[in-house]
Amino acid sequence: MKLSIILAPYDSGHYHAGFGQGPDAILAGGLVDELALRGHDVIVEDIGEVGDAQRREIATGFAVCRAVATKVDMARDDERFPIVLTGNCLTAAGAVAGDTADSIIWIDQHGDLNTPETSAYGFLDGMALATTLGLCWRPMTSAIAGFQAIDPSRCMLVDARDLDPDERRLLETLPIIRAQWADALDNVGKLKAAGAAQVHLHLDLDVHDPDVLQVNRYARPGGPNPEELRQLVCGLAKSIPIVGVTLSAYDPAFDAKGEVPPVVGQLLGDFLAALGRI
Repeated sequence: MKLSIILAPYDSGHYHAGFGQGPDAILAGGLVDELALRGHDVIVEDIGEVGDAQRREIATGFAVCRAVATKVDMARDDERFPIVLTGNCLTAAGAVAGDTADSIIWIDQHGDLNTPETSAYGFLDGMALATTLGLCWRPMTSAIAGFQAIDPSRCMLVDARDLDPDERRLLETLPIIRAQWADALDNVGKLKAAGAAQVHLHLDLDVHDPDVLQVNRYARPGGPNPEELRQLVCGLAKSIPIVGVTLSAYDPAFDAKGEVPPVVGQLLGDFLAALGRI
């Protein structure tokens, strides 16, 4: 399969800092070699430095989305499957625009469903899924080429074991499909029934059980181990059309033994094999 690995190494407006160091660390851990050994034709592209000189979080965060949308669109024009490695979950809004997804599977220990009106901390990344669903920041997403908000009925939120009270209240009002990692495959039929035809898979790596794999400082107890998550994404690949992937939230500072990159390599390798496009 022809692949495009797109690097968006930003964390809250900062280039190559915090989570923004994760994409390079995953590459340095042998991702390209792993995928090439499995027969894939891989190119790697970095969006480079974007945003304004002050590195303001909101302006830079959406500049990253615009740059990623362009790179993903170019990958699809070249018939390459896009894999976005990024620091922040917000980048998924750009990836969704680039791969013209009409649905999303959001695997994350957090809901990322805050809005500027409900966020207790003003953390932009905590609004990432809400942004992708068109619930907030609409003037900013309108500047992302090709962006169309995903209808909440075509969103499956998996795990989300760490929710703010306002997120819980919002989820009671939206037709988002809720699932735990262990029963997510059983809920794919609901996504199909809602009209899902082109699905974007967003994977926040802190969904992992931190007692088995620590990926950042925010990880909370629970979640799947690497083998369980790998089985889930492979099952999804076999059961619904996935047109692009984002992986986010890896901070190498919390992975002293370098355990995360090989886990990501095996996960992506097995996932792509399950897509059956080689």
